[in-house]
Amino acid sequence: MTGKNNKQGSRLIDQAKQVNAKKLTLFNLIAIAVGLVLSQGVMVIILQGFGLSGISFFIPLIIGFFLALSYATSFAELALLIPKSGSISDYSLVATGHLPAMLSVFCGYILVAMFAVSAELILIDDVIKKIFKLDVPYFGIGFLILFISVGLNLLKIDIFSKVQNTVAFVMVVLLLLLGIFAISGWVYPHTQVVDYTITFDTNTVALVALAFWGFVGVEFVVPMIEESKNPSKNIPRSMYIGLTTIFITISLYGVGALYFLPQEHLVNSLTPHIEYATAVFGPTGLIFIAIGALFATLSTLNATLAALPRMLQGMASNKQVLSIFARVNQKNNVPWVGVVFVAVIIMIPMLFSQNETEVIKVLLTAACISWLIAYVIAHINVIVLRKRYPQMARPYKAPFYPFLQIIGIIGMVLTIFYAVPTPDLRVKIFTWVGIVIGFTTIISILWIKLVMKRQLFQPESIESLTK
Repeated sequence: MTGKNNKQGSRLIDQAKQVNAKKLTLFNLIAIAVGLVLSQGVMVIILQGFGLSGISFFIPLIIGFFLALSYATSFAELALLIPKSGSISDYSLVATGHLPAMLSVFCGYILVAMFAVSAELILIDDVIKKIFKLDVPYFGIGFLILFISVGLNLLKIDIFSKVQNTVAFVMVVLLLLLGIFAISGWVYPHTQVVDYTITFDTNTVALVALAFWGFVGVEFVVPMIEESKNPSKNIPRSMYIGLTTIFITISLYGVGALYFLPQEHLVNSLTPHIEYATAVFGPTGLIFIAIGALFATLSTLNATLAALPRMLQGMASNKQVLSIFARVNQKNNVPWVGVVFVAVIIMIPMLFSQNETEVIKVLLTAACISWLIAYVIAHINVIVLRKRYPQMARPYKAPFYPFLQIIGIIGMVLTIFYAVPTPDLRVKIFTWVGIVIGFTTIISILWIKLVMKRQLFQPESIESLTK
């Protein structure tokens, strides 16, 4: 068994070392890691965190940062153990079986899109209405943007994905500059007095989920492993450098807001990032942040409608979802059923939303909980695969194993438990998450047992991924 594992591991690593297709440098990977994290949701939720807890929000930020470092170590080891384009479902399939594989995809990607992209569209709807003083029907602009993006994806007109990483990276620089100018007061004088007293209590801990939302997504560099130069070093480095860059950026960005806007306003405003930029830079700030917010939403939406249908298409080929998701438009080779399905699930929270300010908190926190579940599964995968394939070649091994994985699992489970921005929203958030994840779990179990006729937790061999 040991010899077979070593042979298999060597073959996989040799495949990953094919240099003729390697184009992505460390800088490219950092741009992806940082760029894909950025969204209007991050802009809003970080300001809400500082509004709820003031300077004490640094404690949840630091906790969230270290939890993020823990998941980065796990994804780095998993990606280089199985160096192929794919997702967490591949790692889960060979570690813990079909049910965790399916749930990791639905929790880490599908449900996140359902909650987070809905929040993005609600935000951009409100931003455009405010800027252009438009009086349009309920979420009319958000639905219009969604329908246009669906049409472009069905026609395979990929406009925004070609520039989305650049746009998002520029937005990170903009947020960094916004924070620096706000803290320094170089353009306009401060209008608020900042209390630098740090308090630590259960309310502060409860904000870890909000803080953690600013660090989710850097593992999106992992599917790029086959196109990356020196992946054994650059994949881990890009995630660590990306997380550190994000931590510095959102810290300065959030603290700066305390100098210009009352904490109550940061909590209750649907678009505090717009008011923040205007307060610091005047009308010029409004223009830049508005354009940036629009492109951030468009790039996030376009990437979602491009990536998730193809993920469902791959699952359909493995018989993990209905075969209809494998259908493509013969002219453009687009998995149109998946595109329509993803668009519909994005619309659902919007259709049932009434209080916009409250629903943003609910949707983004629910998305964070879903992503946390996927990260817990990733940590478990590392532990299981260390036991199942102890001699297999690992170009990168998570440091301090299994300490970081155990701490990550415990920390993320506690974060899920306390994942409420305010106690009155606890029921709504856990109701949303519970209903959707419960329904998904039941459907997955029935599908695996009745259709696939496989065991729920019977792992496949690593060799099966390379056939």
